[in-house]
Amino acid sequence: MTFEQEWAELRAAAAERTAMRINSVPADGGGGGGGKDLVVNRDDLGAIGNDAYDLLGRLGKEGDLARASTFDAATALTNGNFLSGSAVLKVHDFWQTHLKTLLDACAQISNHLDYSKARHAKDEAKVEGDLTRISVLTEYMK
Repeated sequence: MTFEQEWAELRAAAAERTAMRINSVPADGGGGGGGKDLVVNRDDLGAIGNDAYDLLGRLGKEGDLARASTFDAATALTNGNFLSGSAVLKVHDFWQTHLKTLLDACAQISNHLDYSKARHAKDEAKVEGDLTRISVLTEYMK
């Protein structure tokens, strides 16, 4: 099976699942009102956030282990008039740049997922409050 065929099958299956969810009503007769519809507690998002946080911690400690010795080696080679000293210093600088970029990305992923979950909880509370007020007004108008 080619990639395109497999991709087309996966897209069709996903579209079918989505259509079934949109066109169906939960068995409990719900569909809004009684339960919380806007909930962000998906395990896969939590796992990504945890992995990003763990990676951030490990990279912060282990990603910087060779920095001092690499810089010292570059300095010693340069002082010894070896041309490779400047190359080792470039490797040191590139590593530091990429490590910082990766640390920033991990922190952003972790923080964004935490923020998203908190923001959705606030949105849910606001929507729930608005619906309660509308329900009270509707009863009052009857």
